[in-house]
Amino acid sequence: MIARIATSLAGLVLAVIPAALAAQDVAVRAGTLHTMEGPAIADGVVVIRGGKIVAVGPASAVTVPDGIEVIEAKIATPGLVDAHTVVGLAGYMNQPDDQDQLDNGAPVQPQLRAIDGYNPDEELVGWLRSFGVTTIHTGHGPGALVSGQTMVAKTWAKTADRAAIVPRAMVAANLGPWALDSEKGPGTRPKQVAMLRAALTAARGGGVSGDKKKDAGPEKLDAQVWKAVLARELPLLVTANHAQDIMSALRLKEEFGIDLVIDGGAESYLLTDQLLEAGVTVILHPTMARHYGDMENASFATAAKLREAGVPFALQSGYEGYVPKTRVILWEAGWATANGLAPEHALASITIDAARAIGVSERLGSLAVGKDGDVALFDGDPMEFSSHVTGVIIEGRVASREAR
Repeated sequence: MIARIATSLAGLVLAVIPAALAAQDVAVRAGTLHTMEGPAIADGVVVIRGGKIVAVGPASAVTVPDGIEVIEAKIATPGLVDAHTVVGLAGYMNQPDDQDQLDNGAPVQPQLRAIDGYNPDEELVGWLRSFGVTTIHTGHGPGALVSGQTMVAKTWAKTADRAAIVPRAMVAANLGPWALDSEKGPGTRPKQVAMLRAALTAARGGGVSGDKKKDAGPEKLDAQVWKAVLARELPLLVTANHAQDIMSALRLKEEFGIDLVIDGGAESYLLTDQLLEAGVTVILHPTMARHYGDMENASFATAAKLREAGVPFALQSGYEGYVPKTRVILWEAGWATANGLAPEHALASITIDAARAIGVSERLGSLAVGKDGDVALFDGDPMEFSSHVTGVIIEGRVASREAR
C-alpha cells in the first residue's frame, strides 16, 4: 500500500514539473555548430549528459550514446549570455509590486542583494529564454549612486537559489545624471565621486567614524560589502556614459586598486587608450538604445570600434524604464553587425565574451567538454533578423522547442 502511494505521489510530482525542467541527456546535431572555441564546425554534434557537455566535434568523430535524443538544427550556438539586465527584479507589468531593481531609501545601499528580489517566474525571464538567453547577469539598476548587488542566474530554475550560479556578482554603482539627486543624495558629479571615495576609504581604514568605541560593535553590512570590493572579491560595476564619468571611475580604480567594470559606456569609443591601459572591460549599452540624455553621443558603431581597439566588451539588454522593460541581446548583436562588427565577433559579444565579462567563462559561453550544456538552436544566421530561435537547451534540459 505504502509503495503504491509513493509511486502515485512520484507520478503526480512528475506530472506537475514542467517538461522544461525535467533532467535529460540529449545531443544536438547542427549543420553549422558555433562552439566559440575555434572555427565553426560543419555538421557538428554536441553531447550533453548530467547537465554537462561530454563530447563536441564533427558528426564523423563523435559517437552519440544509444538511447539519447538527438535534436536537429540548421545552426547551433552556445546559450546566449546577457551581460547586464534588471530582468527578474524588474517585471513586465511595470507596477510597484514587480519593480524591485531600485530602492530610493538612500543613495548608497551596497548591502541590497539581487537574489532577495529575484523572481524566476517573472514572464520576462521566460521571454528572454525563448530567444536563446540561458544566462543573465541581473540585479539592481540605475537611479542611485550605489543601488545594490548583482547576481548571475540561469533562466530555467523555479527558485532564485536554484537559478543563481553567482549569488553575489558585482556592486552596481552609477555616475552621471542617473544618480544626481540634491534632496536624498549627491547633487553634483564631484559629490558622487566623493561619496564613493569616502565609503571605500572608511572600509579600507576599518571604520566609519574614527571613534574606536563607536565602531567596536558588529560590522555594518555596507562596510562588509565595501571590504569585499577592496579585496577584489566583488568588482565595482559603474554605469557611466559620458567620458568624464568613465574617467572618474578609472581614477577610483587606480586609487583603490579595485576591479572595475564599465557599464553603458556610450562615449567609451573616445577613451579606448585609457580603457586598454586600465585593463577594464566594458559592458556596452544596447546598440539600439535611445540616443538622448547622457546617451546623446552614443554610436551604433561603438562595438566595432571597441573591438578594433582591442578593448574587451560584451553587449547587454540593459535597463528600460518602459514596458516591456527589456531588450533582446540577439537583436542588439544583429544591429551591431549591421554597423561594422563582424558576425563572429557579434556572436562572441553575447556568448564567450559576455561570460568573460561577468566572470563565468570557465563554465559558460562556449561549447566545450566540461562546460554547462547550454545550447541555442536556429533556423538561419543568428545575426539575421529573419532567423528564428527553434530550440533552447539549458544544462541538458530542453527548455523550449518553439520557433521564435
